[in-house]
Amino acid sequence: MPLTKAEFTRIRALREKKHREAEGLFVVEGPKVVAELLAAGAPFTALYATEDWDGPRDDPRVVPVTQAEMDRLSHFPTPSPVLAVGRLIRAAPRPGEFERGLTLALDGVQDAGNVGTLLRIADWFALDRVLLSPDCADLFSQKVINASMGSFCRVRVLTLPLAEALAGVRAPILGCDLGGDDVHALAALPDAVIVIGSEGRGLSPAVRARLTQTITIPKFGGAESLNAAVAAGIVCDHLRRALR
Repeated sequence: MPLTKAEFTRIRALREKKHREAEGLFVVEGPKVVAELLAAGAPFTALYATEDWDGPRDDPRVVPVTQAEMDRLSHFPTPSPVLAVGRLIRAAPRPGEFERGLTLALDGVQDAGNVGTLLRIADWFALDRVLLSPDCADLFSQKVINASMGSFCRVRVLTLPLAEALAGVRAPILGCDLGGDDVHALAALPDAVIVIGSEGRGLSPAVRARLTQTITIPKFGGAESLNAAVAAGIVCDHLRRALR
């Protein structure tokens, strides 16, 4: 059965955050990322697929569409053979959870590709959770989900006002800052919060006031700074190796 005009309008509107929030849905497109998310148990409600998609066509959520219909549905200049729609589910904080394990906290990281890559880093190093400030790139934007691949479903992610969430936390709160202490001198920390600031302004004053220590990655060359995701990967690698 051909898709209705209302279906086209609803799905295309999901590219904008206000419509995702209003509908309680997100959209993601592309065979590789959809396969990763299916394997990770993503809460998909529908999989719009052309005959070129080589995924599980016996899945009851699959909605066959023509290439012409996919051309209208797609959010990309070059449509992919599959577009998935899923339920927007947000995790709620548990009492005292930031005291235990390793938390990666993002303070105003607005580049969607960086946020997605940081989720993959948290997944790679088996961090316990990722904490996003409300001014980070939207977790449910297609760019974040694509960059994170299946990590979007495997990592526990919370979106909370960062300074409030970190108030009273007794575990070490480490902020990445060019003027900080050498990260390689840190002792093993089974419980800690690692804070990564925004690409442009770094750590916000309210979050900086919650830190117990600032840390940095020693610089040997002339680069002004490191990409947020690269810096987080180096810090997480050190903390994990120190725990061995």
